[in-house]
Amino acid sequence: MGKMRKKRDRLGVIYDFLRIIQENNNSIKRTPLLRQSNLSSQSFSEYFDEMESKGFIREIEDKKAKRFITLTDKGFNYLNKYRMIKGFIEEFEL
Repeated sequence: MGKMRKKRDRLGVIYDFLRIIQENNNSIKRTPLLRQSNLSSQSFSEYFDEMESKGFIREIEDKKAKRFITLTDKGFNYLNKYRMIKGFIEEFEL
């Protein structure tokens, strides 16, 4: 029997969310972020609001009034720490 793919846990979803922003040169519009995050629009909004209120991301406006989402230092910090923990778990086969 094949292993069922485990649903992403909350920390993993946050990691993916932030990683997508980072991989897009730390500047992405809301719609592509929604598409790439594989979340329902409701879940997306909940994560987005939480990430923004906790200071992991911020929305900025360019000169043409286009809105972009970028990571804050706290967001980059989360990515680094998460990768460290993931590496630890894999190294010790936990």
